[in-house]
Formats: sequence, structure tokens, C-alpha cells
Amino acid sequence: MTINIQYIHMSTSEAMDIHVTEKLNKLALKYDWIISAEVTFEHIQKEKEEGKICKIELSAPGPRIFASSHERTYELAVKNTINDLEIQLKKRKHTFAHS
Repeated sequence: MTINIQYIHMSTSEAMDIHVTEKLNKLALKYDWIISAEVTFEHIQKEKEEGKICKIELSAPGPRIFASSHERTYELAVKNTINDLEIQLKKRKHTFAHS
């Protein structure tokens, strides 16, 4: 699986690159039909509490799968976004199994 990571309104973070890559690789082990992931980290300056955004779009057979989270830390945003993606992937897998 190819993973592209972008940072908007913030500097790049090697630690976040490693963190999100590890999480996405675990997903790819469960769902080997995932082709690629586009990850975007964004920081909204005006929001003190929940200005950390993680958006992930997965390319896989069928429509693209997308999720995003708006949290107080990037780690929490990654966790919630991956959880949302996994719910969608389970549904997609279930659809494949019954078609």
C-alpha cells in the first residue's frame, strides 16, 4: 500500500508519519485489497481545544473510503479516523463476501 502524507498550516512531523504509517499498515494486513492512502494533517489556529484534524482517504476496489476527525491531539484524531475507516472497511468486506 502506498501512503502519502501532507501537512497543512503546520510543519511536518516524522513522529506523526511513523505513527499513522504503523496504524495504516495494520489496516492493510487485515484488508489486503487497500491500494493506497492519502493522509492530511491540518491545524486550525483559531481553535484552542480541537484544532487538530486528520483526514484519510483510502483507495480500494469500489468507491473511495474517507474519514476525518477533529480532535485536541493528532494521535486521537488518527485513532478516531482509523476506527471510522475500519467500520467502513468491514462493511465493504461484508459486501464483497456476499456479492
